[in-house]
Amino acid sequence: MYENYMREAIKEAKKAERIDEVPIGAVIVKDGIVIARAYNLREKKQLSTAHAEVIAIEKACRKLKTWRLEGCTLYVTLEPCAMCSGAIMLSRIDCVVYGAKDPKGGCIDSCISMYEQSGFNHYPTTISGVLEDECSELLKSFFKNKREIQKKNKQV
Repeated sequence: MYENYMREAIKEAKKAERIDEVPIGAVIVKDGIVIARAYNLREKKQLSTAHAEVIAIEKACRKLKTWRLEGCTLYVTLEPCAMCSGAIMLSRIDCVVYGAKDPKGGCIDSCISMYEQSGFNHYPTTISGVLEDECSELLKSFFKNKREIQKKNKQV
């Protein structure tokens, strides 16, 4: 079940990769239907908040005509950062399913466990590691290609 929706998030990540964005994709599901899709657009928009999760949350809010995304599950290819983890809590998303861990910025399990901090009024459930290898490989190959291009440009 989780794998099918994660594959949809991976499709979004591949769209980002095609336009030379870091390949991160997200989908939001409510009642078994994908209601929002998004991918990373930070470079294209030159906007630090243009993460896949934030864009997907904005689309879902417009679609449902509410800021409360109760009953929704967010699928994302990379563990959300602090900003995205906060947006997920504030939008009242019920569950977050992610693929690859982010040891340099993930705020669900890696750098901090934001959803284990006391005092917030909403905590989503989380499921990690869904299609982790595939999600991780997308990122690894993207950055490997970037380094190879950079190396070739230095040699010219």
